[in-house]
Amino acid sequence: MPPRYIVRFMDKSSGHDSTGAQLYPLAEPFDQQMLDVGQGHRVYVEQCGHPDGIPVIVLHGGPGGGCSPTMRRFFDPSSYRAVLFDQRGCGRSKPAACVQDNTTQHLIADIELIRQHLGIDRWVVFGGSWGATLALAYAQAHPDRAAYLVLRGVFTATQAELDWFYGGGAGRFFPELWDQFIRQIPPDERGDLIGAYHKRLFNGDAYTEDRFARSWTRWENALASIESRGTSGAGDAPASYARAFARLENHYFRNGCFLGEDGALLRGLNRMAQIPGTIVQGRFDMICPPMTAWALHQRWGRSRLEMVPVAGHALSEPGISAELLRVMNHLRHEAHRLGL
Repeated sequence: MPPRYIVRFMDKSSGHDSTGAQLYPLAEPFDQQMLDVGQGHRVYVEQCGHPDGIPVIVLHGGPGGGCSPTMRRFFDPSSYRAVLFDQRGCGRSKPAACVQDNTTQHLIADIELIRQHLGIDRWVVFGGSWGATLALAYAQAHPDRAAYLVLRGVFTATQAELDWFYGGGAGRFFPELWDQFIRQIPPDERGDLIGAYHKRLFNGDAYTEDRFARSWTRWENALASIESRGTSGAGDAPASYARAFARLENHYFRNGCFLGEDGALLRGLNRMAQIPGTIVQGRFDMICPPMTAWALHQRWGRSRLEMVPVAGHALSEPGISAELLRVMNHLRHEAHRLGL
């Protein structure tokens, strides 16, 4: 049976026109803790919903974005036991903005440590953008622990994807924003903007690092949503957030996200061939264009691709939020079949 591909049109008259109307009410975690994961890192972990519910691990984007309270609201609190954590170096995890001993392999090991620490056998893996990258890497490393994948705004960390966003592809659509991103880099360094920003994000001068961290963050956030595109307030983000986000993201991207050969995640799909999943993708995603989600869907036989026509990249996009909520509500009835 061929993999399923759906273009889902959202009916704004149905009440799916605002994120707040779609999601479950915000609730406080029933458990919060700092977990020592080794190498001097301590990560923030929280559990929400029902202590005996269907376990789901939530992987935030970035790298370096951290989890937010809104992420709790995609899971029926009477059915799910949602586990959220801030990956190494970001959010409430310590030390902040630290790139030492911070690789994809370390994060995979942290996810496994959290699973074992919480006494969970298998779980749903829910991740968007970089969180989707990490979800795929985790599932390929531990296919017996991932019961189902829910991915949003897929990024597979190929050089082509990085070239799109940091090599001028997206800049062709937003030349004024692209000019703001590159103008402070000397012309002879613009052939490698990730490398050029790296020199400035890690040069040891706090003022320079903060200035370039804000610029890096502003470029990405400005293109995240259709509604806010080009008018991002990312430049006003707290310096601590921008610093962690920019330094960690740049560190990972400069090192090919520590995945080895280019295209490793697509070539490794055979290791997770038996895991089912759903991909939710915005048609007008300028950060992670739909071609990547399509390529993943074509190679992953047990996937469903839900293409949201009028949506960009952000989790907060109304169409994206509504579709993710629909998927998670449907999975409540599939738990037994998935062995959860």
